[in-house]
Amino acid sequence: MIDKILLTVLIVTAMNAVLAVILVIAERFLANYGTVRIRINEDKTLEVQGGSSLLASLNSHKIFLPSACGGRGTCGYCKCEIQEGAGPLLPTEAPLLTETEIGTQIRIACQVKVREDMQIRIPEALFNIHEFSAEVMLLEDLTYDIKLCRLKLIDPPGIHFKAGQYIQLRTKPYDQVRESVSRAYSIASPAFRTDQVDLMIRLVPDGICTTWVHRVLKQGDRVTFVGPMGDFQVHGQHEEMVLAAGGSGMAPMVSILHDMAAKQVTRKITFFFGAVSRKDLFYIDEMKELEKSIPDFTFVPSLSSPDPGDQWQGETGLVTVSLERYLKIADCTQIQGYLCGSPGLINACVKVMEACGVTRDRIYFDPFA
Repeated sequence: MIDKILLTVLIVTAMNAVLAVILVIAERFLANYGTVRIRINEDKTLEVQGGSSLLASLNSHKIFLPSACGGRGTCGYCKCEIQEGAGPLLPTEAPLLTETEIGTQIRIACQVKVREDMQIRIPEALFNIHEFSAEVMLLEDLTYDIKLCRLKLIDPPGIHFKAGQYIQLRTKPYDQVRESVSRAYSIASPAFRTDQVDLMIRLVPDGICTTWVHRVLKQGDRVTFVGPMGDFQVHGQHEEMVLAAGGSGMAPMVSILHDMAAKQVTRKITFFFGAVSRKDLFYIDEMKELEKSIPDFTFVPSLSSPDPGDQWQGETGLVTVSLERYLKIADCTQIQGYLCGSPGLINACVKVMEACGVTRDRIYFDPFA
């Protein structure tokens, strides 16, 4: 009986594999869409080979839409208005769009295939996103699973960005990985350092890009990336800023804080940083220096499960515990929230902030995951 079940499973699996191959061949050889025109903002026209996604087609002409997930259809960042030629809305797009967006012809560019002439509209600011080549200057272990990756820009030799923005780092094929992929990483370096980009990259199990950085990339290697991207940046001028992050979510906060120090900003800033144990903490000395440079800045690290050997005397528990304790005695009508970390951390911090009176329109983050 078991042998028959296994045989049936093998037959079904084989049939599915054959069908998949047939579909790939059909897409490649039978669905020949020829040259297709993409008209952008009514004043620019591209000619591309039909069949690829709109995101990839634009990328081939050095027009880069934000895409934190590298075109996997999970982040929803590569939204654009497609006035003609998009075809019906796909099931993979619907969860990433609001009813208003759907009604105004907004689509997910990495999911829409270019099969006929299109007319699209994108913000003019996106034409300022460029492709960069760079050399790896430094690879340094910040913790056992987070590396600092410093890139020296080659072409163009400088980048202009706002503290809090990110870039998309492109891998090269390695080991069994046959294709390049792009992944989003926040810029950790100060905005006034235009000749280099610092990234804090945490090793993710089975992560194609993070494994490449941690196991393959070497000092002196050449890499490419696209940027700057993202709307995560400082807003206003006088409101109190409450920052919360964990792990490599430290990156944009470091950039923002250095920007505050360079501009001699006097806003009240409190940074809550969560880690598991002492070995997960880093940039402690850097934070102490920033506390000296920014008149009203306080760094509050918290360990959720400190080891006995840590001899930890600071805050304990999840970062939300310290955050909530602070917000309950603060004037939350004058507070802005800035978050970076895992979806779980961000969701938990948003919940705490809203419960304490920080309205959703004053909470800022880039949901990469």
